[in-house]
Order: sequence, then C-alpha cells, then structure tokens
Amino acid sequence: MSLYDKPAVSLDEHLSILLQRGLAIPDEQQARHYLANISYYRLSAYTRPFYLPNQQKHSFLPGTSFADVLHLYIFDRELRLHLLDAIERLEIALRTQLANTLGEHHGPHGYLAATVFDSRYRHDWLIEKLESEARARDVEAFLAHYRNKYRSAPPQPPIWMAVELLTFKEVSTLFANLRLPQDTQRIQAHFGWPYTLLKSWFRSLSDLRNLCAHHSRVWNREFGSRPEIPKRPPEYWPVVPEHIATGAHLHPKQTLSPRRRLYLQLVVIESLMRRVSPESQWAERLVQLLDRYPQVSRPHMGFPADWENESFWSTTVKAARKEKLS
Repeated sequence: MSLYDKPAVSLDEHLSILLQRGLAIPDEQQARHYLANISYYRLSAYTRPFYLPNQQKHSFLPGTSFADVLHLYIFDRELRLHLLDAIERLEIALRTQLANTLGEHHGPHGYLAATVFDSRYRHDWLIEKLESEARARDVEAFLAHYRNKYRSAPPQPPIWMAVELLTFKEVSTLFANLRLPQDTQRIQAHFGWPYTLLKSWFRSLSDLRNLCAHHSRVWNREFGSRPEIPKRPPEYWPVVPEHIATGAHLHPKQTLSPRRRLYLQLVVIESLMRRVSPESQWAERLVQLLDRYPQVSRPHMGFPADWENESFWSTTVKAARKEKLS
C-alpha cells in the first residue's frame, strides 16, 4: 500500500496548474474568488470533459476557458435543485400513502406488528429507532406532545408520526418490505404503477435525493442504484436504449448507457409527477433549464439523440419553448 504524498496546494498554485494545462483565465481575480468558495477539488470534476483524450498529462482542449468549466458547474447545481423540487413532492406523497394505508388498515400502532412486513425486514431495528427517538433529549415537538400526553401508550408514536421520523431511504425500505396485498395494492393504485416497479423507483430516488442534498455531481454520473424499466411499458413510455454514442468531440467513439444515467431517473420522476402533481410544470422547467445551457452534453446525462421527439416529452418540450417565446 503506497502512502499519500500529495501536499496541500494554495489558491495561486491551483491557478497556476490550470494555466499550465492550457485553460484560458482572462480574469484571474474572479477565478481565485470561485476557487476560494467552491474549491479546486470540487471544480476539477467539471474540468475533465474539457481535457484532450488519451493524454498522459492533463491538457485542456484548445479554446477552453474558466467560464466553460464554471458554467458546467452552475448547470449541475441548478439541475440538482430542480431535481430536489420534484423528489420532495414524491417523497412526501410516499410518506403520506404509507401513513394513511397502514393507519387505516392496521390502526395507529398496527405497524408495531412484524407480520405487517416481509420476514426479511429488520422490524426490530424500526422499533428500536422509534423508541430511541422518543427518549431523545432534542425531540420533535409533535413527539414530545405525544410522549407527555399519552403516557400509557407505546413509546413508539402512531404511524403518521413515525414516517416523519425516518429518512427517505428508511421510508423507501419500509415501503419495499410491505407484505400484505391490501397495503401494496392501495399504494400502487395511488401512484399508478405496479408495486415491484415502485419499490425500485423510490429506492433509486432516495439515493438520487441524497446525492443532490450533499451537492454531488449528477451530470455525467453513472448511478449505482438504477430504477427498473417496465416490462410492458405503456405506449407513451419513451425508448431508453441500452447504449448511445456520446457524440462528443473529445470521445466520439465512447458509448454510455442511458439506463445507468440521469435520463432514466428523469423519466421516472416525470411519470410519478404526472400522478402526484399533475398541474406541475416541473418538466417544462426542466426543458427550459436544458435550453439555457445548450453547450452541456446531453448524452453524458443519458439523453438519446431524439428524446425531444418522443411522445413522452414532445408536448412538454413544445409548451416549454412556447412559454419562453411568449
């Protein structure tokens, strides 16, 4: 095992490295400001698409400027915020459906029975976590009220409080381990998709949410957690090919899988949003965001070349661009 021997580098030294690699920096003071507030390491992830391919030492493509790198970073930041807007609505909808379904079918504390869940689910962990939350010093106001008023009740709160004490990942795991058809069928009817698909979709969205919330890059990212594609998709479901060419000047022969990239996640989000928030213009605002950054590579997010013409997106694309023109 080799030792890590890279020393810490100052802002001016970082700036010098970028200049030596051929990056045009017309305003060095402005570049220092961004490096001081974003960090060289974080920004370096957005420099990679601008390097000459197959070079032992990093060297920028001719004509690449600091502004090119910064614009890509800003696009990714705006994209993350836009994703969070939709994911928040979908997460809250799932929490609500779990609370309503389990509460009405099994009673306020019915979820304390392990028989409600798959035998592989760590039901004891759920009980311990909620009991620990009830004992915590810094406790949620609604839980403190429950604990103080209902002293003879179980230390774990009713299901509609319990789901608010779990992370999205924990909620999606609880949902994925429901055992009884009466519960799963009711929730799948609300979202309009089979339970097996929803399990995959919400697990994937919970991972995507964490990436966005922790400011991780989503552009040009291959996701480990991938949503399943319907085995019998509806007619309007877009084609999501297994592989596409990047079409990029730096790696023209490289192929990527849209099923491992953001594109499939966007299809899933919009499919759910049409049920949860049908009046939302989230997809239109997505198109407008993409249009504001035409230089950003769509294939590196998994977008097929003709995605705009798919019936799934075409009406949204036309509406977004019509609104922009008006």
